[in-house]
Amino acid sequence: MIVAKNLTKKFGKQLVFENLNFTINDGEFISLVGPNGSGKTTLVKILMGMESKTSGDLEVAKQTIGYVPQFRNIDLDYPLSIEQFVRLNLKFTFSLEKRRRDNELLQTIMEKTHLLTLKDRPLGLASGGEKQKAYLAQALLNDPQILILDESTASLDVEVKMQLMDLVQELNQKYQLTVIFITHDYELTKKYTNRALLFKNKTIESIDINDVSEKMFEQEG
Repeated sequence: MIVAKNLTKKFGKQLVFENLNFTINDGEFISLVGPNGSGKTTLVKILMGMESKTSGDLEVAKQTIGYVPQFRNIDLDYPLSIEQFVRLNLKFTFSLEKRRRDNELLQTIMEKTHLLTLKDRPLGLASGGEKQKAYLAQALLNDPQILILDESTASLDVEVKMQLMDLVQELNQKYQLTVIFITHDYELTKKYTNRALLFKNKTIESIDINDVSEKMFEQEG
């Protein structure tokens, strides 16, 4: 699904990474790990078309990408319900038929993300895990073939992290959704992902999940 060949990125004279060579196959659950500032976020921005590469080749076979951000605090008086917040990712249309299809899709996604019974809860009063599920539901509304989790479990309690990752794993296995998980969490990497792409010394290395060690995460500081 994604093939990088000698992918290089510079900001002016500053080299972020060079000659990245890797493949991510359809339906894989990949973790993207490495020190802060090593280039993980920059690579994701290039994948999403938000940044341009400096040189090399990057092929993304399926272009639809869903993105779930790091946990963000939302004010208690935030005015939208969970369903209204998720609906923000639907484009406005005057077509009654398109609105009907959008409503059906919204209900399906809310069900997939286990939010249907919570749809009327004010987002500001939702738990951290419920808020992240709302972001996940937003990302899924565009029917992505690739889902990027950008440290989406950071700041969540262990039990809530597991619940969110269980849900993502279910989507990965049931719908062959390709998942790229940017993380600093060794336990989650070992438990949920099939393989790690490790940023080190301005390049990247593919690590079999059985060979992923805590030391790789200790280096991040």
